[in-house]
Amino acid sequence: MTTNPAEKLVDLLDLEQIEVNIFRGRSPQESLQRVFGGQVAGQALVAAGRTTSGDHPVHSLHAYFLRPGRPGVPIVYQVERVRDGRSFTTRRVVAVQHGRTIFNLTASFHKPEPGFEHQLPMRQAVPDPDDLPNVAEEVREHLGGLPEALERMARRQPFDIRYVDRLRWTPDEISGAEPRSAVWMRAVGPLGDDPLVHTCALTYASDMTLLDAVRIPIEPLWGPRGFDMASLDHAMWFHRPFRADEWFLYDQESPIATGGRGLARGRIYDREGRLLVSVVQEGLFRPHDRAHTATA
Repeated sequence: MTTNPAEKLVDLLDLEQIEVNIFRGRSPQESLQRVFGGQVAGQALVAAGRTTSGDHPVHSLHAYFLRPGRPGVPIVYQVERVRDGRSFTTRRVVAVQHGRTIFNLTASFHKPEPGFEHQLPMRQAVPDPDDLPNVAEEVREHLGGLPEALERMARRQPFDIRYVDRLRWTPDEISGAEPRSAVWMRAVGPLGDDPLVHTCALTYASDMTLLDAVRIPIEPLWGPRGFDMASLDHAMWFHRPFRADEWFLYDQESPIATGGRGLARGRIYDREGRLLVSVVQEGLFRPHDRAHTATA
């Protein structure tokens, strides 16, 4: 039986092909109210990639979360082969559960070619990940131990997450905080050598902490949550090859939150400071007293 969370993630991304353009993904039975959005996005990208020749790596995706998925229920991914060109390939994916569309994604694949280069530099004076506690250690230190539910979550977590800035817990620490966050991340074990698996694993990870930047000025990230929170849409641009089982810095900021929605942007760098991926996501934030009487 597979027990390593990284191996479980690889298994989760290994979809069953049930027709030429139709795939089925597992959805683990967990205590969450909805399927984790990063899982659906990662599996949808796997489905899209498995219908290409493999010599065109993915360079971008644009996705919408339409309905919450139910844990424990398989998800079917239907792929439309929109275009197969010499330089670009395009796929559209619809994720279906119980006959209803819960998610859709458009992915573009580009055959590598030469060109000029520039990039925004990585933030300065970032602590090395080896000098930082992982998030479970930091929460455990503050609480004097982890509740059993969080301990189980930590054991299942496929990514090691280390916040560059220590977590804030008190109103004084939160007051005046800028809507910015940065974490070092990497898979907790090897993910193999398939580049598509690494791309889809990072897509999974990209949904884990991005909306932190929206919440930082409002409430502790690991304290009681005053909002029902859900991802609305997600976009990624993949600039360079990478491995998701090696450390990468996920630098995140929120330029605006208004009207019940918060926008977050992320830049993902390797340890050498090369920009690997750009991410943008909008999330829904509803106070709990409204969340139970309204749906997205």
